[in-house]
Amino acid sequence: MGMESLRGQTALITGSARRIGRAIALRLADEGVNIVIHYHRSCEDAHELADIARQKGVQAWLVHVDLNPPDAAEQVIAEVCSQAGSLDILVNNASIFPPDTLDDITFTALMDNMRVNAWSPFALCRAFARQAARGKIVNLLDSRVTGYDWKHVSYILSKHVLWEMTRMLALQYAPQITVNGIAPGLILPPPGESEAYLDRLVDTVPLKRHGDAEDIADAALFLLTSTFITGEVIYVDGGRHLRETVQFHAQVPHHE
Repeated sequence: MGMESLRGQTALITGSARRIGRAIALRLADEGVNIVIHYHRSCEDAHELADIARQKGVQAWLVHVDLNPPDAAEQVIAEVCSQAGSLDILVNNASIFPPDTLDDITFTALMDNMRVNAWSPFALCRAFARQAARGKIVNLLDSRVTGYDWKHVSYILSKHVLWEMTRMLALQYAPQITVNGIAPGLILPPPGESEAYLDRLVDTVPLKRHGDAEDIADAALFLLTSTFITGEVIYVDGGRHLRETVQFHAQVPHHE
């Protein structure tokens, strides 16, 4: 019991060419884990990451698949198994984060978020479970699943669905496969924003600072090496979700 060595295992990390996915992939490579780098548009970053991983002494493979089509998960797992042979670890990190509100949300936008942020991770979990006798799954959520994100409504609704799926799959796949979640808070600025974006929001965090991608990688490694945790969500947000839970009723925007 206790903590399990991951050396020699193989992990698929979706959306791992950049940002949080990249940090998780590098941390696993440091632990001797062979990594499968999934990417959509970040081709150059993905190849660079593969080179770095190989320099660390592990194997690395690349999978280029758009996760929007409903059948993409089966394609990803089939391609991974043809290259790497089998999988021991799945980290569902890839997501989209488009802005919308309750006033302008569209059916198409909601379905796009549901396909990439909820259906795709679920379908990947299911396909992974079919080929793995034992294994570990970590789903990336959002610390605002305890409340709402009024500026990214389609996105947060899809993350609420993934939150529930994480707990359901933990029961479905026990005891052979553990399924857990990580809910990041103020970690990285949205694409196109600088670190000043984070600095403006640190007062919303009880610890009065923002985190970084390494904090998420630490949490992922903890969950993947643990032998007795499943169905759990770790909030890596400096305590911000505690305020979200208590105060979200007061944050309802008034219609003008």
